[in-house]
Amino acid sequence: VKTEPEFGKQAVYLDGRYGETVEDQTLFPKFNPNQPETWEPRGMQQIAADGVKYVAPPMWVLVTLDANNNIVPSAYAVQAKAAGLNMITWTLERSGFLKTGGGWYYTGVEKAINNDGDMLIMLDVLANQVGIKGIFSDWAATVTYYANCMGLK
Repeated sequence: VKTEPEFGKQAVYLDGRYGETVEDQTLFPKFNPNQPETWEPRGMQQIAADGVKYVAPPMWVLVTLDANNNIVPSAYAVQAKAAGLNMITWTLERSGFLKTGGGWYYTGVEKAINNDGDMLIMLDVLANQVGIKGIFSDWAATVTYYANCMGLK
């Protein structure tokens, strides 16, 4: 972003602080998308101040459950949006069976996931409440169906 600003304006920060490891040592073992104090070494305002326009964490970092077990934006998503950061996430259809909680990509929202249709609920929250600009998917049919039905561009 600093050395090649024209190219850098397209850069995406692939946020791996949720569990990045080096030589069998977890660098960010306490990362919690709902506790900003665990987002070190950089908070959302600092990422934006560094000139980053897009952050790209996995889906589960952008969502959490409310008191009624509804899927809602996480503090990470709320603060990224407040800092003016755009969000891209991954990967919609690379999970376990949703009837058994969905696996790693649905971490933290297992209580709200119990059937394959819940994938569309997750996608709807990401699109309309979190405000993602894009999502990676192994099978584009679900995202395309959702976008066509909801009139998204």
